[in-house]
Amino acid sequence: MTSTEPPARFGDLIASEWIKLRSLRSVLWTPLLVGLFVLGTAATAALADRDNPRVETEYLPFDAFPPTGWVTLMLAAGSIGAVTSVGEYSSGLIRTTTVAVPARASVVLAKAVVAGALWTALGAVLSVASFFLSQALLGSHGTSITHPGVLRGLLACTLVGPVCALVGLGLGVLIRHSATTMVVTTFTLLMLPMFFSTRRQWSADVNGMMTTSAWRRLVQTWEPGIQDGISPATVAGSWAAYALWPLLLTALAVLLVRRRDV
Repeated sequence: MTSTEPPARFGDLIASEWIKLRSLRSVLWTPLLVGLFVLGTAATAALADRDNPRVETEYLPFDAFPPTGWVTLMLAAGSIGAVTSVGEYSSGLIRTTTVAVPARASVVLAKAVVAGALWTALGAVLSVASFFLSQALLGSHGTSITHPGVLRGLLACTLVGPVCALVGLGLGVLIRHSATTMVVTTFTLLMLPMFFSTRRQWSADVNGMMTTSAWRRLVQTWEPGIQDGISPATVAGSWAAYALWPLLLTALAVLLVRRRDV
């Protein structure tokens, strides 16, 4: 009789992927630098509006979620998500991984869990810290966390990191080339929405399903009205975009690794 090694448990795969991710220097420094940048942009926006008495109070909660800082976080999350998957292909480590764990789909799912957990934790800390920092700097112009739409904005900022990380991870598995994956990830997250204007309904609908557009809609604390007969993106549609992008790309990655030789 020949003895065979028992299949790796999913918990062991998660631990292994966490060790791989933690060993990357970019993972140690990028979230820290991005976090400081996000907090810095929130502080800058709050200080600017505090000294501007003409700013409407309903717009002030948006100071906690300045687009410059959070779009930077999206790009960083997408890039690290891509590195999580494509790094093994460029180094050749993927051959060792597939020999040790023939269940390639489980490896991809473990990577997704680790990347998603990392950026969810970071997003939760930064969203809460940004809100309270900005409102403290706004002083009497600030608002409470119970202001309509604020909790939705906090949740949107918490989840946008893992959404973008899984987009990058999925593209990394599909493309398997570092430079190309980075370019495609950046294009998908940042530039693709620019190709769909909001002047026609069908184009506005597509624009609203882009990750960055969905985030902007969710962090708004006011309801945009219909302009020139064009209905704006809905909150439900924006949450759907949050779910569809990572689910679709992760599913494609899982299906593809089952068919590839390596």
